[in-house]
Amino acid sequence: MESSGNPQEVMVPPIEGLAGGGTAYGWSDGASHSSAPLKGSIDPTEVPSTALLHVWCMPSTANVGSQEMPRHLEPVNLLAARNERESIQIAIRPKVTWGGTCIAGVVQLHCNDLCSASGDRLVVGQSLTVRRVMPVLGVPDALVPLVVPVSHISLLPGETAAVWISIDIPSAQPPGVYEGEISITAVKADAEPTALCVGKMEKHELYKELRNCLNIMEPVDQKPMDEVVERVKSASSNLRNVLQSRSFLEFFSDNGPVDMMVEYATSTQSVHVKLTVTVWDFTLPATPSLPAVFGISDTVIEDRFGVEHGSDEWFEELDQQFKWLLQYRISPYFCRWGDSMRVLTYTCPWPADHPKSDEFFSDPRLAAYAVPYMPVILSGDTGSNYLQKEIETLKTKAHWKKAYFYLWDEPLNVEHFNSIRNMASEIHSYAPDARVLTTYYCGPSDAPLAPTSFEGFLKVPKYLRPHTQIYCTSEWVLGNREDLVKDIVAELWPEEGEEWWTYVCMGPSDPHPNWHLGMRGTQHRAVMWRVWKEGGTGFLYWGLNCYEKANIASAEIRFRRGLPPGDGVLYYPGEVFSPSHQPVASVRLERLLSGLQDIEYLRLYASKYGRDEGLSLLERTGVYLGPERYTVEHLPIDMMRGEIYSKCRT
Repeated sequence: MESSGNPQEVMVPPIEGLAGGGTAYGWSDGASHSSAPLKGSIDPTEVPSTALLHVWCMPSTANVGSQEMPRHLEPVNLLAARNERESIQIAIRPKVTWGGTCIAGVVQLHCNDLCSASGDRLVVGQSLTVRRVMPVLGVPDALVPLVVPVSHISLLPGETAAVWISIDIPSAQPPGVYEGEISITAVKADAEPTALCVGKMEKHELYKELRNCLNIMEPVDQKPMDEVVERVKSASSNLRNVLQSRSFLEFFSDNGPVDMMVEYATSTQSVHVKLTVTVWDFTLPATPSLPAVFGISDTVIEDRFGVEHGSDEWFEELDQQFKWLLQYRISPYFCRWGDSMRVLTYTCPWPADHPKSDEFFSDPRLAAYAVPYMPVILSGDTGSNYLQKEIETLKTKAHWKKAYFYLWDEPLNVEHFNSIRNMASEIHSYAPDARVLTTYYCGPSDAPLAPTSFEGFLKVPKYLRPHTQIYCTSEWVLGNREDLVKDIVAELWPEEGEEWWTYVCMGPSDPHPNWHLGMRGTQHRAVMWRVWKEGGTGFLYWGLNCYEKANIASAEIRFRRGLPPGDGVLYYPGEVFSPSHQPVASVRLERLLSGLQDIEYLRLYASKYGRDEGLSLLERTGVYLGPERYTVEHLPIDMMRGEIYSKCRT
């Protein structure tokens, strides 16, 4: 693939494993330079931050490493549907050192709500979140949450730091143009936000005033308009008195309110990043159109967090991980491997007759769920009794259509395929409409189904029918031959409910789309472009947390030997980076979300203009033409999304 035009590739040696990319997002490639050198010791409270810092913005598809070179700062303009997340990155690099011998200095980030002309808001901490991009094996990947609206980060001399800004649009958010800014200020290393101390008596007075406002405004239903107007005037007067009380004096100057969180942060000293988000009247469906099922190793959780299988703490941990991952439009399942790649998979750790089961399976964000073939927790019901009871309970539910059974990962020989047949036969004896999913990249090696390996691969549906309904094939098998898709699909019986899903794992490798650490950002996002273009109806990924075993939550993350870095790991334990137990997403997980959101845009476009036109748009804008031909820059993505917006908005 061609170079992205990143000046980093010319000016400094690239970081090993980084592909760069992502310059075309409305930012100039020209570097920013200080107009005049500073001399002597530096007090950041007396010097404009523009003299101390380079600040510029990058798209979410850019890998912003420590040696990323500065660019000009320009305003950020984003397009987002309702129920969508859009992200950008802010890069910060010190021009000089002002913080001592160990660091270049400390910077403060202050975020404001994004407001529309009609008064609607995207609120900081709810819709707008900030995370610091941290390296893993020298590659920017972990997204560690920062406190909002004000947070502080340390900078190292000669290195670029990046923060990841995400804006989540609620489903009910009114469409419109929302504007705000993020202020970045160089501060003293020991600076702390001003403490706001309010005494008990003052709190009581404020409470009475605010309570009085509610008493005035609450009984306005069925009141004459002139009385409502009077009540509004009275409430406004009370609120004005509250704002002018001494509790809020520090936020006022002679010329009116001043938005300052600390004494030294003035608007003239800060670097201001202007954010504009256009929210349009398309709402991404709560239930993803493409079921994307992703595995979570329960044994990794048990080992690292010290929870015993089946304990209350174990259930609580799995519940937390499951709910946290739903925000990424994926359908998580827990798994553990047995001998010969037999796999126990389950979406809900509780049995089907437990109230938590309905809570899990009825969640509209869940597109598909795995039903275990065997008990997850040993109990009195074992074997066929357990399976029959689970199926009979679940098939009476409205969510049964989401259910599937994933029994074996990549069968290789006749024994493996026969095991799938036997288990599937038992399942179908209790529920003929049950769906069994099988992942595979070849036929049985000890009983070839055809003269060549690829022809044998094509004959697997005939070999497994009727014991599998979801045929999930490796993208690695296709290589760069998209034309082979028609041969795979030709072997399926969609009229009988058979589906074609795909998966990636340790392959395919560069330059094909995958989620390995160090691949280009567009390469990560392209996994889902490929799925949509090839026409798969679902997707599977084997592991989200499958790093090496550790018995301490904060232990260093080590990727499994023999696998490409990042394979099977898309999020990290929070304790590795901070005292927080909240999981830490990778930039690759965020790019997966972006790809799934792109599918919803493309489906909308295809619903209005036909699938052929959707495919034409994907190729015409240069976003994705094939597994070795996709954009390395971000601009084509914005062009594609912009065209969908302009042609599909109401």
